[in-house]
Amino acid sequence: MPVLEEVELMLSQLSTGEKAQILQWIAQDLSGAVPGIERTPGVVGGEPRIVRTRIPVWVLVQARKLGLNDSDLLVSYPTLRAEDLANAWAYYRSHRNEIDTQIVENESEGERSW
Repeated sequence: MPVLEEVELMLSQLSTGEKAQILQWIAQDLSGAVPGIERTPGVVGGEPRIVRTRIPVWVLVQARKLGLNDSDLLVSYPTLRAEDLANAWAYYRSHRNEIDTQIVENESEGERSW
């Protein structure tokens, strides 16, 4: 039985209070989530990235800070769509400190490797 069907069956057996508790857990888990951005352990160090790709959000943000516009980025990364960039900018707006830290950390690593 697929997992979602199992969950549906389990939910049908829970009380309203138990369902409310599960809903709170899900809401906490999804807080700060931005559609089109995901984290996967072991993929680009678990950093937030564009779905379907290995392109971290911090790379796009840094490129933008260096003067590339959305059109430049779409040409440079042909697998990206305009929607992906909009998602990246939304993620950055709500997770600015995290992304700025990743930019600094990754620039520092680049300097050490020279």
